[in-house]
Amino acid sequence: MQVNRTPLEGVILIETKVWRDARGAFVETYHQARYQEAGISAAFVQDNFSWSTGGVLRGLHYQLTRPQGKLVMAVEGRVFDVVVDIRKGSPTFGQWYGVELSAENGWQLYLPPGLAHGYCVLSERAGFLYKCTDYYQPADERGIRWNDPGLAIDWPVEAPLVSPKDAAYQCLSEMEGALPSWAQRG
Repeated sequence: MQVNRTPLEGVILIETKVWRDARGAFVETYHQARYQEAGISAAFVQDNFSWSTGGVLRGLHYQLTRPQGKLVMAVEGRVFDVVVDIRKGSPTFGQWYGVELSAENGWQLYLPPGLAHGYCVLSERAGFLYKCTDYYQPADERGIRWNDPGLAIDWPVEAPLVSPKDAAYQCLSEMEGALPSWAQRG
């Protein structure tokens, strides 16, 4: 596995090794000791899986008082995965990082607690797996509008299918009182 630091503090791109032969493929998706060596010492408490059709955009989601760190990967198809630093006081506040994750490349992205996360589906269908460091708390869920002009995320889809909830989120500049602080980082 190759570990790559990204421009956002604490966000790590992991290029896993995918073994392929005539039978199919195998990838080790988590090995605690190796991930600790890579700087990921978080304890994961919940796994989630979603399927989405082409053109779907999910996000940008976060939890305010119980922020979740996430280790994410596409296990079917291709997605463009985006992380936004929304930690007040962070040196990279308001910046985003995006990368294509696919079943083919087997890459993973780790984001520490306190960042907003979303992705859009680039293939006909995608299966997306994520491990979380805290439990989902519906009352604690927040979001940033996916097409916030202040963030200027370069999404590779022109007219994504977005849920009504995701479409109703506000821009980052309107969320001052509902953002995690840099001091909460983990």
